Amino acid sequence: MKRIVIIGAAGGYGAQNHSCQDAPEVIRSFDFLQQVEESGIPHHWDGIVHLRKKDADALSAVYELCLLISEKTANALKKGDFPIVIGGDHSCAIGTWSGVKSAIEGRLGLIWIDAHMDSNTYDTSPSLAIHGMPLACLLGYGEEKLTHISGAAPKLLPEDVCLIGVRSFEEGEARLLKELGVRIYFMEEIRQRGATEVMKEAVSVVKRKTTGFGISIDLDALDPMEEPGVGSPVPGGMLKDELSEALTQLRSDQEFLALEIVEYNPYLDSKFATAHAVSDLIAAIAP
Repeated sequence: MKRIVIIGAAGGYGAQNHSCQDAPEVIRSFDFLQQVEESGIPHHWDGIVHLRKKDADALSAVYELCLLISEKTANALKKGDFPIVIGGDHSCAIGTWSGVKSAIEGRLGLIWIDAHMDSNTYDTSPSLAIHGMPLACLLGYGEEKLTHISGAAPKLLPEDVCLIGVRSFEEGEARLLKELGVRIYFMEEIRQRGATEVMKEAVSVVKRKTTGFGISIDLDALDPMEEPGVGSPVPGGMLKDELSEALTQLRSDQEFLALEIVEYNPYLDSKFATAHAVSDLIAAIAP
């Protein structure tokens, strides 16, 4: 059994609201991972990555933070550990998966669980917020400063990526993913087939031609009626138990390399319901 290494990503500069940057500190300080600890899963915190220059512009801030996250995730994998990144806005994914890719030989697969596509560029984004761009960056589209973190672009090939839970998107990013042929499981399909069946199929897709795969979970994939503490809530999402059950099939999968859970906003979290969901989702994948 691999040791779990928790990496906090205190990043909020990729979003217009910076509140998610306090997510990892809240999760750690209030010990919301107690359930993981009680299950006997070996794990430890490898610190929380903070921005060193507080007055940096958004692009520079995201770049600096992602570079540090990339180094930590790569080091964890090289030691044989299982890194779990807790953020922070979703722009930290550029660092997480650039680091994972730099640590392995061959292609990387990725399941992106999110209410949004996160595949805009500065040319297509209405808000210009970088947390709406990380998947595009990993696919090689967008600012070169971000697409080339820890190695050349792209980090991911379209056929090695699946999105699950999408229900809110812009025209430009939808057009890009359609042209690339990325498999998207919209919420309508999840409602028809069930999250467990969709996850099973998505895993088979991202494992087909890759060395290993990871999962990036934006907590806004969950329904805000149940989990209010997220950066960009969208009605009509999955329930926590539904997603947790779907994730249990990944236990002991040796090709499952890393996990990321992002966009936790503690300031919107009624009775810390969403903080407990973070713990539940981690426990679901732990053997």
